[in-house]
Amino acid sequence: MPVSVEAPPVIAPAAVTGLSDAEAARRLASYGPNAVETVADESWLRVLARQFRSLIVAVLGGAAIFSFAFHDLAEGYAIVGVILLNALIGFWLEWNAQASMAALRRLGVSTARVLREGQVRGIPSDQVTVGDVLLVEAGEVVAADAELFEAQQLQVNESALTGESMPVSKQLTKVPADAPLAEQVNTLFKGTAVVNGTGRAYVTGVGGTTQLGTITQMVQQARHAATPLEAKLDRLAQQLVFITVGLAALFVVAGVLEGKSTYLLLKTAIVLAVAAIPEGMSIVATLALAYGMLRLARRNVLVKRLAAVETLGGTDVIFTDKTGTLTQNQMAVHTIWLPEGRIEFTPGETEIEFNANPLLRSEAYQYLLRVAVLCNNATFSPADADATLGDPLEVALLSLAHTSRFDVPGTQAASRRLAEQPFNSDTRLMATLHASAHVPAWVAVKGAAEEVLHHSAQVQTADGPQPLTATETALWLHRAEELAQSGLRTLALAYRVLDSEDQPDWAHELVWLGLVAFLDPPRAEVIPALAACQHAGIRVIMVTGDHPATALTVARQVHLSADPHTTVLTGAELLNLTAHPNGAGRRQLLQTTVFARVSPAQKLDLVSIYQQQGHIVAMTGDGVNDAPALKKADIGVAMGLRGTQVASEAAALVLRDDSFASIVAAVEQGRIIFTNIRRFVLYLVSCNLSELLVVTTAGLVGVGLGLLPLQILFLNLLTDVFPALALGVGEGSGRVMQHPPRSPRSPVMRPGDWRLATAYAALMTLALLTSYFTAHYQYGLSTTVSNNILFYGLAAAQLLHVFNMAGIGTPLRHNDVFRNRYVWLALALCTGLLLLSYFLPGLRELLGIQQLNSLALTLIVAPAIVMLVFGQLLGWALSRWQRRPRVPH
Repeated sequence: MPVSVEAPPVIAPAAVTGLSDAEAARRLASYGPNAVETVADESWLRVLARQFRSLIVAVLGGAAIFSFAFHDLAEGYAIVGVILLNALIGFWLEWNAQASMAALRRLGVSTARVLREGQVRGIPSDQVTVGDVLLVEAGEVVAADAELFEAQQLQVNESALTGESMPVSKQLTKVPADAPLAEQVNTLFKGTAVVNGTGRAYVTGVGGTTQLGTITQMVQQARHAATPLEAKLDRLAQQLVFITVGLAALFVVAGVLEGKSTYLLLKTAIVLAVAAIPEGMSIVATLALAYGMLRLARRNVLVKRLAAVETLGGTDVIFTDKTGTLTQNQMAVHTIWLPEGRIEFTPGETEIEFNANPLLRSEAYQYLLRVAVLCNNATFSPADADATLGDPLEVALLSLAHTSRFDVPGTQAASRRLAEQPFNSDTRLMATLHASAHVPAWVAVKGAAEEVLHHSAQVQTADGPQPLTATETALWLHRAEELAQSGLRTLALAYRVLDSEDQPDWAHELVWLGLVAFLDPPRAEVIPALAACQHAGIRVIMVTGDHPATALTVARQVHLSADPHTTVLTGAELLNLTAHPNGAGRRQLLQTTVFARVSPAQKLDLVSIYQQQGHIVAMTGDGVNDAPALKKADIGVAMGLRGTQVASEAAALVLRDDSFASIVAAVEQGRIIFTNIRRFVLYLVSCNLSELLVVTTAGLVGVGLGLLPLQILFLNLLTDVFPALALGVGEGSGRVMQHPPRSPRSPVMRPGDWRLATAYAALMTLALLTSYFTAHYQYGLSTTVSNNILFYGLAAAQLLHVFNMAGIGTPLRHNDVFRNRYVWLALALCTGLLLLSYFLPGLRELLGIQQLNSLALTLIVAPAIVMLVFGQLLGWALSRWQRRPRVPH
């Protein structure tokens, strides 16, 4: 339960000594450690136990129990071995992913500076308690929620909580307790970053009572449902089990009526269970997803849950944060408006080409750069990002000077700072007074346009400073408003030459230089990545806590929507629509591409609304404010480099390079995996249905089981697993991103797939039984040899049947299955193992294999050739039928 903490009274800083050690220990015991609880890792036993929770495992377990009961130990151990192998593979993969996340969490240990008994001490951040005096400065992360009583030019980046990209200037002004988070300027919040200045504050909330803790609790309360692939494979397993149980019950009832022995009936039931259920399906699905995880790991995508890759491939809506996801979370100069004209800059420029615009060589531009460098408290190092500190706008100004090849160190050294008027909410400008070698003193000013204009008397022109008229003032105010409406942050710059360092009111009678507009630029890979998503039929929606104009500007820059008239919906408007839903409001909500000033709870609501509409929703983000929606979404995608621990814990995928393009790679890989899974499931079902039909037909005509349980299990472990796995890990085709997402309700086996699998199985069964009856009745071969022909003939037919899985009507030599090197390796391996079953005495005896002659070899190969030829003809006929003109109804 969150603890309500009364804010301490404001005390003069000189009188503050902090808590005593005894009082700190008492409060730490009372309030608990300053740690945000995360969902505990599952124990290895729980992860292992989850691998056995499936209907297929239950049926195979039942078959193993019956085998042991009738003393068929080899069959029982073989079935148990299959179950254990699948469980161990799934356990190893999930346990490794969990261990990777634990390693990421261990990187998050931090310290905090507090005042205890009058001394500044560095302590582990989880030892900070309510009532502590917390000291913060630029470069530190705030350890707890705290109320400020001292602040010197203090600015804090709260984008992880609010989504607002610009730092918040902290003040001692009292604000209402129920004020929005972004407006609580007198409060520091746990997990936010100090970018400028220093401050002292009383800790008012720790651990779960902080804003960070509250959001984390929302994350833990958000339920995570099974992924669509998991649900679809479960439904397929149920269908196969129902088929198995139905046929087994039919055999048992018919056998009882005919007076057959109980042993034979149960033996037949075991054979049917082993034949009908593709034991390799779970293994192959697991390994296919694991191989997809490996491919994505090479692209710096950490997949925490195995089936998450496929789900991302089926996503048709992506909610993305703006700050740090679509943009760089780093302000840059976008536009400079000088009295002589306007300069536009390209984001990411490392060096400005001065011949591109004559204004870059103007005197006004050089004056502007000098003001930008001198009226600046940031530090900037192009070679060391960790050495760059300060207000993002000031950092951007220094970066501009660097790319303009301006002598920053020389200018700062030659213009020693004599005095400073810091920025505050009243004056809304910053002014610095400097000594100069050429004039008595020099003033540099930057701030809000209206304030700088109010203090300006002249404007810099090509002919030098000229009087600033009222008309020009109005024009500059209009330009500033135009830039702001475009979503750009704007600063005005001015200077003044003084006759004396002691001149009063030195920040007046300024010479106006112009406007500098800033924007958090889009990441370089975002535009092509978004274009690929749109081409693939995936709708991308921006959801941010930032200003509507800024959000809309970024959306248009990255071409988020094909509609040039894209509008933005604010959190207040969204609240009204969700509180009073109606048809028109719901349509507006579902048609909106940009949401701004949105709270964490509203992000959660948006995900739920789209899920209720039947969409598969992915949510990307990096901040604490994204975490609840990341967990609620079908797939949460967190940014690993700049993302918070809470966001990474909540997500199913973590982008370790923070590249939006990796999302497109994950989408493509997910689609390839689902196509591969659908392909090998069709292969497995058609092969196992053929085994089922062979056993059923043999039983109906009275020739025994046709195939032994161990023979079927051997076939399923060889021909089912290895060729199916080769299909599952195929490279796929680039065409997967040229189609819209599949319906989330589309099963792994569609009705057409069931019909096709049945046709393949019937064709295979007919060819095999023809060989069997030819061998047994026409040539008089023994039942055992005829059984061997059926066994090896089924193996050969299933091996060549893999080439029928390339797609309907795809020519044999021009499909990705034929070009898949893993398929050829699988065929070579299976052929080797089949030869081993014939020549290895122990295995040969276990499978009941006899000496076979050339006639038997011919009867083994013939069904395989028939299966391949007629399978290709069937695919060709179906493709012609699908392309035929339809008569309109």
